[in-house]
Amino acid sequence: MANSEIPSCQAPDRNPRPPAEQPPAGAADTHAHVFGPASDYAYAPERRYTPPDSPLPEYMALLDTLGLARGVIVQPSVYGTNNSATLDALRAQPGRLRGVAVVGPDVSDAELEEMDRLGVRGVRLNLLFSGAGLDFTVAERLAERLAPLGWHLQILIDISEFENFAKHLSRLPVDIVVDHMGHMPVAKGADHPAFRELLAMLADGRTWVKLSGAYRITSRERPPYDDVLPFARALVETRPDRLVWATDWPHPAIERTMPNDGHLLDQLWDWAPDPAIRHRILCENPAALYGFAPLPEWSAT
Repeated sequence: MANSEIPSCQAPDRNPRPPAEQPPAGAADTHAHVFGPASDYAYAPERRYTPPDSPLPEYMALLDTLGLARGVIVQPSVYGTNNSATLDALRAQPGRLRGVAVVGPDVSDAELEEMDRLGVRGVRLNLLFSGAGLDFTVAERLAERLAPLGWHLQILIDISEFENFAKHLSRLPVDIVVDHMGHMPVAKGADHPAFRELLAMLADGRTWVKLSGAYRITSRERPPYDDVLPFARALVETRPDRLVWATDWPHPAIERTMPNDGHLLDQLWDWAPDPAIRHRILCENPAALYGFAPLPEWSAT
């Protein structure tokens, strides 16, 4: 596809509002991207879309507005396996950020070790869009190399379109992190076999799920995305100790009305009404999954 034919995607809401309720100390956003400046970080020619610049300083300002202490930068598909923008973000904020990379089968042990030193804690596998990341056969081989590092494999997948996904993923020797609640359109129903399969994987304890991307799976045009509530609640009821929350900022390649990130954080209070469970999702679970510094003692009282 020629550059002139690659669609541009809309920008995030550049005026995020604070959430209605302040999140607990040490809370984390576990899925965001940094884009650009394009003059410094060139996009891959084979990308599916061209994002507007949404650089690291803007993301850090978003974290401050939302009252979040920590963030996880996930390598987006538009950069392919060139992790420069992601790694530079980790270098700039070594205590506050962690990362998830995209790598090819030829990545060296030295490169993996350097990424680990900088704060990378996983590798992303994109099964949703062909050509946007590792294929599954490569992931099986790579997982053997990730295990000694204590990394996980993060999966972008529409679970309703990938037959026997649990069988494939459960045999890998690393923890699995599933993006955006499985990316399954909620119109298919919470009793869909694929969603029940995801809940079973979650219950087993080696799978984590990101409570994120509600606008990618909803049938609604704008928040509060009430049709996502039964899915989120089912996940929370199954294994709250294996869930993390995320903005998915700057929300690339969505066709619905761009949400405000304050509204997205507000949703979590509906999905997880218990303060102790919210604390686990926002603080304890990200600290365990991404290796953030230990959190202070916390009590719901």
